Order: sequence, then structure tokens, then C-alpha cells
Amino acid sequence: MNKNNSGFVRTLSLPHPTLQNNTADIDRLTASLKTELETDQIDIDLDLLKEVPDLIRKWDYNVRCTLFKDRKRWLLTGITDPKSTKPITSLAVDLGSTRLAFRLLNLLTGEILAESSCDNPQISIASDILARIHFADQEGGLEKLNTLIIEGFNTTIAQLCQSCNIEPNDIYSIAVAGNTAMTHLFMGLSPRWIIREPYIPVVNSPGIVKASELGLKANPMARVLIFPNIGSYFGGDLIAGILYSGLHKKEDTAILVDVGTNAEVVLGNKHWLIACAGAAGPALEGGVSRMGMTAGPGVIEQIVIDPDTYQFDIKTIGDMPPKGICGSGLIDLAAQLFLSGMIDIRGKLTASTCGSRLKEKDGIKYLVVVPAEASATGADLTISQIDLNSLISSKAAMYTILETITANVGMTPNEIKTFYVAGTFGCFIRPQSAIAIGMLPDLPIESYQPLGNSSLGGATMAITSPEHIDEIYTIRDKITYLELNVNQAFMNLFSAAKFFPHTDPSLFPSVKVPGK
Repeated sequence: MNKNNSGFVRTLSLPHPTLQNNTADIDRLTASLKTELETDQIDIDLDLLKEVPDLIRKWDYNVRCTLFKDRKRWLLTGITDPKSTKPITSLAVDLGSTRLAFRLLNLLTGEILAESSCDNPQISIASDILARIHFADQEGGLEKLNTLIIEGFNTTIAQLCQSCNIEPNDIYSIAVAGNTAMTHLFMGLSPRWIIREPYIPVVNSPGIVKASELGLKANPMARVLIFPNIGSYFGGDLIAGILYSGLHKKEDTAILVDVGTNAEVVLGNKHWLIACAGAAGPALEGGVSRMGMTAGPGVIEQIVIDPDTYQFDIKTIGDMPPKGICGSGLIDLAAQLFLSGMIDIRGKLTASTCGSRLKEKDGIKYLVVVPAEASATGADLTISQIDLNSLISSKAAMYTILETITANVGMTPNEIKTFYVAGTFGCFIRPQSAIAIGMLPDLPIESYQPLGNSSLGGATMAITSPEHIDEIYTIRDKITYLELNVNQAFMNLFSAAKFFPHTDPSLFPSVKVPGK
């Protein structure tokens, strides 16, 4: 009799051997598993194979099997006492270039046992992924980057296990979703050719790897699912995001946007998916300005400018004195500057409305957002004309990506009914501000649905249900990738989008342009 069977954990009662039923121990176990899982193939590592005879007799032929799936192939990763109360766990990881996020789950109950996040340790080498790829070309560089990320994983795994009073040995599976370059560095693969024409990764579908082969401290039989990529610039984190959003199951066409190192976009429904990526990310993450920084206490997240008095009402995370501005705050600032007339449609600072806030140094104009006496740094927090020029290029790239990908299927951005926005960008951005500067299409606000960390969400789904493993590869195989680097239509549309909100104001009917 089989009981408590679901997902990757199966409890079996095996028939006792007799002279009339003298099937080998492993054949007896795999036959029951094949029937239970409706499969033809069960793989067992030699190290586990050695333990089976003693263990099944110790537990009177009642066993709890922990498994993982690699497409059509099932892998037996452990057998335990079905009477044991010790949790069987799994780990989901969002492998971000800036932050790593971890989620530890009880596979028997589906309960989230613990979560944690930390800065990517590779930041100590370089903050941006391109610099890390160049560092990997140096002697010992790749090994250094790989060691940093694996040690970061192991440190966090140890902390998570300690917080739950379990051992790393209790982790039987891990799912990791990251962009193509981070996936390479995690696996110790050279990313050299990713950034060199014709932009070729070492591998797009790493599949299932033993945790021990990667240097991860988990159960000796534990397997790691590394999400597949779509080429050099569309990574496994987006595949995870599609899985999490359910976009690939929708009848109506929807769009998913994730802004990180690049702006990555996927458009589609249950019948088809088309994807592309472009360099709109760093500026929109807050990297455009000297005062730009990732979200945290004291960072400006929202700004309102009174159009009559030009007074700034600033909200920071944690309501602390301002020390910088994050991407969502920067978009808010640009929108408010434009709507109040402090910058014009070209993004140029306007002297008549900026007043005493407008300064000039070394021939460069800049606007004082927070004066020194009100800032946490003791210095003025400013945005320069150069910063604004970078922002307008980034927002133009973002909107042009959306225009290009929708045009490829005979649509416009304004026809989208559901617009998923992933990651930190999606959590904090105010769509009305992004619409005001012409970065996102002028859709009803309710069309925009923040997903939070969809990469972690998709990784979680992968380790909780075998069906989701199949879905991951179905999604990957369904995607058509659109290469923007050689797309002339993209360049033409990009020039038209380098204005607030656009050279064609009819695309943004809800935006009231100052003076019009």
C-alpha cells in the first residue's frame, strides 16, 4: 500500500522477498517506483545503491523515497524511514547579479521553512556583470568568481539550516534561476563568448547537476536544477518568471517585463511566446545618477512636486533622512519634473521653473533635489543634465523594446490587457510615473501587475511539482527570440521615443503636457 504520495516524495510498502518472489532489491524498489510514477526509467547513483539492501530491511520494506525529475527521467536522490519526523527539504534560489535570494521548503508539506537574501559576493570583484566577464578572462579569474558564489551559497545554506534546526544533508534538491552570465559563473563555465559576436553561451540547457559536483553542501545525492536560458541575453530567471506568472497558459496575450542588468521582455499567450532583451536596465535601477543606489533605508522612493510652488515632498524608505535615490524614485522624480515644467519634452532643465535649485559646475547644469542641510550625507543630493540625458535614453530604449516586440505580432503596446512587472523594479515602480515619462505604455493602472521576485517564485514551483519541470522546457521550446542588435526598426523607433513622453503625444493621452 502506498500513502502520503505527492510531488517528489513517495512512500512505498514493498512486497517482502520470498523463494517464490526472489527479485533483486533494487529491481523490487524500482518496479514499485515505476508503477507509482508511471515511468519507464528510474536512475539510482551507485553510492545510494550500496545502501538500499540494509535500509529497506531495517524499515521492514517500508520506505520513503525522495526523487527528482529530469524531463522523462526520474532520479532517486534518497530513501528514508517513513516514520521519521525529520523534514525532507528543498531549496529555491534566485541567482541575481546584485542579490541572491533563498527559500527553504519542506517537501512533505510544501511549507516555507525559512527565507534569506544577501548581496552577490561577486560584487567584491565588480558590481556590473560585464566587468566580471572580463575579470573571468584573467588568470584565475573564473575560479575566483566561481568560488565566491559557491561559498556565498554554502554560507547561506548553513544559516538557513541552523535557523530551522536541520542539517544541509536534509536538502535533497535545489532549483537555481539566473541570467545566462550568472549561470555560467555559478557553474564555473567561461562566459567569454557570451559578449563577443556572435554571442554564444557554453550551454543553454544545463539540466540537472549533482550538488556535490558544483561544490554545494547539501545531501550527497542532491540534484540541482539550473533553469535553461534563451541565448546570451535572455536567462533562466525569465523562464522562471514566465512559469510563475502563468503567462504561457493565458488565452489573452500578455506581456512580462523584468528590468535588471538588461530590460528583458516576453510577449505571448498559451499558443506562442516571443522574447527580446535590451540595454535599458542600469539607469532604471538607479545607476544613472550619482545619488542612485539600490533600495534600502533612507533611499528616496517617491517624490511629489507641487506644480504651483515647486516644493518637493519626498518620501524615503523607513522615513529616514534621504541619502540617495532608487530606480523607482528616479522615475518618480523625472515624471514630477516633467509634469511641473521643471524639465521640457527633451528632458532639459528649465531655468525659469527650477529657480534657485538649478546650479552649474564645470559647464554642467544640475538640480538640487535635497539640499545638504536636509540630506543624510551632509551634501546636496543632485541630478545633473547628464543624468537626465541617460535616463531619457534608458526610458526610450524600454518603450522601444515594447514597441518592437508588439509590432512583430501586429500589435501596439496600448493593446496589452495584462502587463506583468517583475522583480524589485515591479514592486516599487509607480506605473503612472513610468507612463508620464513615456517609459511604459498608457494603459489603465489596473493592467499593471507587480509579480515581486518571480525568479524565486518560479524556482519554488520547480522544486515542488514534477509537472513544473516539464513546463519549464515547454516554455523554453516555445519561445522565439527577437535579436534587437540587428533590428533597424528598433533604431528608428528609439529616436522617436527620446522625448517626454514621446514625439507622438497621442500614444500617451492621459499625460497632460505642461503648457499644452
